[in-house]
This record gives sequence, structure tokens and C-alpha cells, in this order.
Amino acid sequence: MFQTHSKSRQQAEIAFSRAQSQFVARNTAVEAVDVLVRTREEKTLRLRQARLAKELHDRAGATAIDLGQDAKAN
Repeated sequence: MFQTHSKSRQQAEIAFSRAQSQFVARNTAVEAVDVLVRTREEKTLRLRQARLAKELHDRAGATAIDLGQDAKAN
């Protein structure tokens, strides 16, 4: 079942294969960058949430201390 193709057909097949390989390589690189960007965004979101939770906790503690000092002053 071996088929022989004309020289121009073989050259076209080779050129197509090269172009397809470049396309696949480019897509692979783009996907790798997308993964890095997504990972960075997720980490940024986690850090932001942790920072906001800490700020809220610190504010609540400061408010409790202020209320305690006001009660002692009265």
C-alpha cells in the first residue's frame, strides 16, 4: 500500500509538515505562558485575600483595644 507522489506533492507535504510543526510549537509555548499567567493571577488573588483578612483582623483588634481603653477612662 505504498503510494508514490510527484516531486511537487512531496515538497508540498514537507512544507505543510514544517508549517504544522511550527504552529504546534507556537501553541505549546502560548499554552505554557497562559499557565504561568493563570498561576500568577491565582497566587495574587490568594495573597490579596490573606492581606485583606489580616487587615480586617488587625482593625478589629485595634477597635477592641480602643473600646477597652475608653471603658477604663470612664
